[in-house]
Amino acid sequence: MIRPSPRELSAFLSDLAAFRTDGNGDYAELMARKADLLERIASDTPGDAEAADVAALARTRANDFKATD
Repeated sequence: MIRPSPRELSAFLSDLAAFRTDGNGDYAELMARKADLLERIASDTPGDAEAADVAALARTRANDFKATD
């Protein structure tokens, strides 16, 4: 996997801020994007167990939101 670019991270944070401000967007989709980004970060730092754990938790949470749609 390729490490997320600053542009991708910025776009995610912008979309998350917009959701928090005015509720526009799909929260489950935002959480899936977050999990994707964290998984890519974790794969870029293979020796970082904490990054892998955070990514796994984010994916579980994103899947939980997807299941309740």
